[in-house]
Amino acid sequence: MLLIDTHTHLFSDRFDEDRHAAITRAINAGVTRMYLPNINKDSTAPMNSVAAEFPNHCFPMMGLHPCHVDANFHTEIDHVSSELQSGRYVAVGETGLDYHWDLTYKSEQQEALRQQIRLAKKYQLPIVLHTRNSFDDTYTLIQEQNDDDLTGVFHCFSGTVADAHKIADLGGFYVGIGGVATFKKTTHIEVLPDIPVDLIVLETDSPYLAPTPHRGKRNESAYLVEVARRVADIIQLPVEELAQRTTDNALTLYQHHEDPTATSG
Repeated sequence: MLLIDTHTHLFSDRFDEDRHAAITRAINAGVTRMYLPNINKDSTAPMNSVAAEFPNHCFPMMGLHPCHVDANFHTEIDHVSSELQSGRYVAVGETGLDYHWDLTYKSEQQEALRQQIRLAKKYQLPIVLHTRNSFDDTYTLIQEQNDDDLTGVFHCFSGTVADAHKIADLGGFYVGIGGVATFKKTTHIEVLPDIPVDLIVLETDSPYLAPTPHRGKRNESAYLVEVARRVADIIQLPVEELAQRTTDNALTLYQHHEDPTATSG
């Protein structure tokens, strides 16, 4: 059973003591690809270091996380734009909007997202969207610039069936499902059966949101197996089929068509 972790922060300092071992555990668990979302210019070098050590398994993105947007966000966007010229990145992200912690820079978050949408279209890369307490505004900004050149994923999806249908209507967009699906009180139990499996990709968002039975601990990509099992159970699909179909979705999203069983590191 092969799986793809479409969103994992393996460059986080929470992996400094055992990063190589954590990635090896993931590979041994069948998680053949791990996609690394950038946070800001300070995370770029650590992220690229991980990708360089595991070039057939770890793939970097380039973007500015909304929680790191402030009055000087243009400097960060310049960094994103400059880095994208290298051609080494597989997506623009993670970007989006976060209205949970602080609304001080709400308008700046929106402008930063607009600019990153334009960069995604310019470089024909998928965009990875963080939408905490902000689905409607994020969707509106995507819809404003949506065309055949824009694809992406609503990472850590926690919306309604209606939200999922709106994403489907965009065309070329997926929903990222992670450890929250394994929680006892998750709304995924009601929502997932109404989401076409062809729109689902799996993720861990490690080191955050560890799935049951690891909840409360540091998350890691190897735990994607638990997510796959639970999602398969919720939508009543054999886990092997769920793994294959979500893997195919991820390869399509990230425009990777080579052998996902390739090894390295």
